[in-house]
Amino acid sequence: MTEADRQQLVDDHFLFKKGDRFLESCGANRDWPESRGIYHNNEKTFLVWMNEEDQLRIISMQKGGDFSQIFGRLAAGISAIEQSIKKTAGKEFQFNDHLGFIHSCPTNLGTGMRASVHVKIPNVSKLPNFKDICASLNLQPRGVHGEHSEDSSGIFDISNKHRIGFTEVQLVQTMISGVGALIALEKALAAKEAKKATDLILRGCRNTFNFSNCFSSNYNLM
Repeated sequence: MTEADRQQLVDDHFLFKKGDRFLESCGANRDWPESRGIYHNNEKTFLVWMNEEDQLRIISMQKGGDFSQIFGRLAAGISAIEQSIKKTAGKEFQFNDHLGFIHSCPTNLGTGMRASVHVKIPNVSKLPNFKDICASLNLQPRGVHGEHSEDSSGIFDISNKHRIGFTEVQLVQTMISGVGALIALEKALAAKEAKKATDLILRGCRNTFNFSNCFSSNYNLM
């Protein structure tokens, strides 16, 4: 891979960069970039990261809102990769009956499932309690350039907060419902409908709403 190809993949949000200070402190960046890489289909809707943080990060992504198609592609890809690894190397993804799938980062224990969308919410994100609103919806906001990144454009990567204690389908639905609530709040704020916005915030703090997307799962081998 040429440096130009690598940078273009990074700029297009397909390829990871060298880890942040947290990964540096635990030694995850050692020997960078040796033994790291990416495989993807021609459409770049199915990607596999090699040795970024875990040994594998399997990603299904596309523009639009066809969550069923994205999730179906991810499930089929995970199954095919695991079957291939088991057949050729006799290995399986590390799994514990209590902790679920084992990952480098403890926050990914359980399903390892992170379902996310990039959404522009400039008004909502300016609220002083923006992160609290997201937390009440069981969501995690981050910049579009990855964890711990910041963004001033009003575009955020919004994903499910939890990984453990729920099924993959439940976590995807949490993301869909929560993002729908944030969009409704954004529209109310943009229209300067103060009462409606206040009602939405209060409702969001009590319960989760029923409302380019990316689903990914991380795995290590045993």
